[in-house]
Amino acid sequence: MPAAAAAPAEVRIGVNNVVSDAPFFIANKKGYFTEQGIKVVFVPFDAGPKMIAPLGTGQLDVAAGAMSAGLYNAAARDINIKVVADKGSTPPQYDYMPILVRKALVDSGKVKSYKDLKGLKVAEAAKGGSPGSKLNEALKSGGLSYKDTEHEYIGYPQHVAALMNGAIDASVTTEPSATQAIERGAAVRLTNTDPYPNQQIAVLLYGGDFIKKQPQLAQKFMIAYLKGARFYNDALKDGKFAGPNAAEVIAILAADSNVKDPALYKKMTPNGIHPDGKINEASLARDYQFYKEQKYVDGSVKMEQVVDTSFVNAAVKALGPYQPKQ
Repeated sequence: MPAAAAAPAEVRIGVNNVVSDAPFFIANKKGYFTEQGIKVVFVPFDAGPKMIAPLGTGQLDVAAGAMSAGLYNAAARDINIKVVADKGSTPPQYDYMPILVRKALVDSGKVKSYKDLKGLKVAEAAKGGSPGSKLNEALKSGGLSYKDTEHEYIGYPQHVAALMNGAIDASVTTEPSATQAIERGAAVRLTNTDPYPNQQIAVLLYGGDFIKKQPQLAQKFMIAYLKGARFYNDALKDGKFAGPNAAEVIAILAADSNVKDPALYKKMTPNGIHPDGKINEASLARDYQFYKEQKYVDGSVKMEQVVDTSFVNAAVKALGPYQPKQ
């Protein structure tokens, strides 16, 4: 009698159901997790920082999070969580987290460049996140510091209304809210040049228990994740969803993410995800320095306490380097 196939191993993933969760949704729909003997359970959260505690206690195995001071503070408190791969970055043409300025301020000539943001109200999603570091880089290019603007902390979807009614003057806003604000005539991108190119904004996180107790499963998960990331990359072209896999990726995202309008995908700027999962450690170090300067981080943390590239390196070795689809 043939041996029964082993039951798939369950992996619990914390998600925000945002567009940059694409590799998870693709790997699930395309059967890449199944190939690795994995059954994924998506656990939705309304904010990335809420995933940190359950990831540290082993209630979640994997999470998708934005880089923030909170991750470094968790590491300083010996909460064992590791950044293991890229999940959202801004390579050239893929600035999915632009700095927007109210259109009226640009039309009137009051704001012509980043130096004109002095004293104005600028929105970010939360204190101590990568949008703050991006704003800081933009302000530095205009001879200003982070403290030269007023900061409002409101969720991305609320940025659109706040720009429309004049409650804020500018914002660091992710897609698709950025495209919606521009389409509605509320805001414009101040410049088409990214003030902080190749920023590491969102990351794949592994819980310490997952790494320690199930390293082989963690390795298999990474292979499926990278296959999803590569399929996603083949949907991108010239800063848009215009590559050979675009129609299929848009259909998957419209079904599984919180952005349901397929037409919106064709207008927005997609996030970058490195097809080999490579983490921009120089960007992490730069953002960490910003968090330290703003006193958002308690204590001192070394990068190796936070980053573990062993899984992604082994997955690239297993899969071979990325070859774009023609």
